[in-house]
Amino acid sequence: MQEWKRYKLKVAVYYSNDDVWLEERPVPRINDGEILVKMMASGICGTDVMQWYRQKKAPRVLGHEMAGEIVEVGKDLNNLNSLNGLNCSFKVGDRVFVSHHVPCYNCRYCANGDYTACEALHTGNYEPGGFSEYIRIPVENVKYGTLLLPDNVSYEEAAMIEPLACVVLGQNRIGIKKDQTVLVIGSGMSGLMHIQMAKSKGAKVIATDINKYRLDKALEFGADYVFNANEYSAENLKEINTGNLAEHVIVCAGAKKAVDDAVSSVDRKGKILFFAVPEGDINIPSTRFWRDEITVTFSYGAGPDDLKAAMEMIRSGAINAKKMISHTIPLSDIQKGFKLVSEAKDSLKVVIIPD
Repeated sequence: MQEWKRYKLKVAVYYSNDDVWLEERPVPRINDGEILVKMMASGICGTDVMQWYRQKKAPRVLGHEMAGEIVEVGKDLNNLNSLNGLNCSFKVGDRVFVSHHVPCYNCRYCANGDYTACEALHTGNYEPGGFSEYIRIPVENVKYGTLLLPDNVSYEEAAMIEPLACVVLGQNRIGIKKDQTVLVIGSGMSGLMHIQMAKSKGAKVIATDINKYRLDKALEFGADYVFNANEYSAENLKEINTGNLAEHVIVCAGAKKAVDDAVSSVDRKGKILFFAVPEGDINIPSTRFWRDEITVTFSYGAGPDDLKAAMEMIRSGAINAKKMISHTIPLSDIQKGFKLVSEAKDSLKVVIIPD
């Protein structure tokens, strides 16, 4: 008898950032066309610790950055139709990344390629969540959101595919070019990915953060200049950028000052990408933005093409995912992981692994 059939699974149930408990539940039963995956790595996202948002939906099993090993496949799995090159010929033992949200491919948004606007992408998920020993992957996620891992990509690195895919989507929306100046506000895990990707395009990158540890990491990952966000002003940018502001500003922090710094630092014809969730309403000087033709855009989630692009970046080494993982923590000690991420002091990416 397979190991996973012998006992109930352990899941981490979120009540608040300081209250994440292990509980036992029955192993989910899969249906035709579904797969059961043993979690081998699951990243804690910054959105997992947005207590103002998460707590009202608690108790809940979180985790949406998951990679693992297939331990069971449902009947007729290999008869599924696939789209966009996503493989459905899976078997027991395959190493996979699984996207938690997938588009329907049938609505008007999907027809236009706007997958992150699809209602199905916003509402779908796997059962019970990524912070679980075993996860049932529904048919739609198998068809459109499951990727076989290359041999040289570890499970821990694969847990970075989803967050990196979000960065891919965001940067595609603003179109960074060689020799342009990019200001990244907030140098946590997402900010560091933006730094790496912008540098790979030949941009000049300036980064800010309130935490020295993360500023040091920003330099390590390629930033040309860094500033303490509490002391930063647009004048600092001009001083090291031949008197110019930034063509692109990427906001990876939700604080009001981050928004204010973005507004004051963007050049004429420039673009602001709000990548993090703002803590409140955004005040924009509309007259100036109209006159200077400044573009403001937002980025949420990732589509299938972004996921494939992110996996290829990790496989090729274009993005150093392994170096960004600061902690790997067993599922039984997940509360420690939530503490590290919520405090945002001495950690980058925290990845949960099996006991």
